[in-house]
Amino acid sequence: MNIVTPPLTAETEALKKAYAAFNRNDIAATVEALDPQIEWTEPAEFPGAGTYHGHEAVKAYLSQSRADWAEGSSEPERFIVAGDKIVVFVRARARLRASTEWHDTRLADVFTFRNGKAIQMRAFADRQQAREWVGVKGSDAN
Repeated sequence: MNIVTPPLTAETEALKKAYAAFNRNDIAATVEALDPQIEWTEPAEFPGAGTYHGHEAVKAYLSQSRADWAEGSSEPERFIVAGDKIVVFVRARARLRASTEWHDTRLADVFTFRNGKAIQMRAFADRQQAREWVGVKGSDAN
């Protein structure tokens, strides 16, 4: 009997582990699912906007992005496989060290995979734009 595995199942599991690692501030484990030459792009709407190349640059960015957090998390809410890409709907909640106010953001990260590793990550402030960028129809982007 042949067991059919949905596309990018192992990669989706690797991303779940990566988000869990980020949430416990284990930045080294966070990048394990990434190709050493990863291209990581954050949109203009986000602090730290820009493109980062390679594990070391991404680790530095991720460490800096958490540096002002008193507490918080980035929880994946949904994974959508689209060809060689995985769209991750993320809910990011954080309270900064100098504040009592919580920031709550819903965004999308799109990972492109080759040979089991993410070669590109592009974040979107608008989940619908992420869906459109990968060619996935639908408007249930919440």
